Amino acid sequence: MKDNYVLFWHRRDVRIEDNIGLYKALTCGSKVIPLFIFDKDILSNLPQDDARVTFIHEELEKINNTLQENYGVSFMVQHGNPLEIFHKLTQKFTITAVYTNHDYEPYAIARDEKVREFLATKNIAFHSFKDQVIFERNEIVKADGKPYTVYTPYSKKWLATLKKFDYESVNCSAHYGNFAKTSFNFPSLEEIGFIKSTIKVLPYTMTENIIANYESTRNFPAIEGTSKLSPHLRFGTVSVRQCVQNGLLSEENTFLKELIWREFFMQILWHFPESVTNNFKLKYNGIKWRNNEQEYKAWCEGKTGYPLVDAGMRELNETGYMHNRVRMITASFLCKHLLIDWKWGETYFAKKLLDFDLAQNVGNWQWVAGTGCDSSPYFRIFNPTSQIQKFDKAHEYIRKWVPDYQEFTYPTQIVEHKEARIRCLERYKSGIET
Repeated sequence: MKDNYVLFWHRRDVRIEDNIGLYKALTCGSKVIPLFIFDKDILSNLPQDDARVTFIHEELEKINNTLQENYGVSFMVQHGNPLEIFHKLTQKFTITAVYTNHDYEPYAIARDEKVREFLATKNIAFHSFKDQVIFERNEIVKADGKPYTVYTPYSKKWLATLKKFDYESVNCSAHYGNFAKTSFNFPSLEEIGFIKSTIKVLPYTMTENIIANYESTRNFPAIEGTSKLSPHLRFGTVSVRQCVQNGLLSEENTFLKELIWREFFMQILWHFPESVTNNFKLKYNGIKWRNNEQEYKAWCEGKTGYPLVDAGMRELNETGYMHNRVRMITASFLCKHLLIDWKWGETYFAKKLLDFDLAQNVGNWQWVAGTGCDSSPYFRIFNPTSQIQKFDKAHEYIRKWVPDYQEFTYPTQIVEHKEARIRCLERYKSGIET
């Protein structure tokens, strides 16, 4: 007689502690096989040395080693199409249920529905839980039940609701004995079609000092004043509950507000999935973007002739990171100075950012372009030179990433700020009016 198992399907939650869905699986009364699928439908568009794939693989390997050494348990890592993999697993094992955590992106929603429908034909339950956010879907909405499209009232409701909401962490480790004692081969990166990247995801920092001084230090790219949390939140190597609990320890709540922005954009994506490829504000559909490919190439390579813009793009290309203040400046430059469609920039950031998250990337790009919900007004155009005086006065950040900025070899400015500003205002105004 075959043993009965439940599967816990890890996706955006690459951790085995304080994981809601995993906790539910481990306490359901059956033996649990932990599963991760390297989804070919997602990976097929990535370069062989994609740093995010390397990071996920390394984190899974750490978990696998921990489980093997301490509990005699193996992590099942698969590579392929999720639906096809579940077909095979149901033939190989007697599975009574699949547990997982919610994913809110359009592709993931469609994928999960197909898996759910298939499992139902086998009388296998599919249980999904809220884990990567504090509040989801319709939990923070207006009095009439409609979603918020402005951040400030959303954040006030979010904070007020938090005070009366149970968001405690869960203790998974107390139940690790309920993992199934199984043995699986752990595939190498090469076996799933990738090679190790030289770009690394850095450890995150949630010290009391970082959080307390977040407002005063977060805008200066030469200062180590940010947490480096975003890739870890993206892939779930840290629990959002832990982050919020740390944020509440400080009277200064800028750190916490950044976490609320994350959930604001996630609920926008949930309610308005069309915003991935369309302007949230339809009145901006009339803008005629220039979309000059040579200028776009110069922006991508950090060769615009504007040192702060170029520093940001070179940092991104070399490390997969870009400081948030600099992200706003580089994005504004692309959309406003060069009049290149925000979707071009969003696509490039999606390829390069270690913390790429669809909701955040689309939300922030539309915010900068002026086309999104609660966005920066279209006439707000950053001066990429005066921004240096505000945020990198000593040129420390610029010198680090653009050491040639004072050399004769440094590119001339591909556009003149004053002329670009006037052109942008005219183009946006005429586009809105049509």
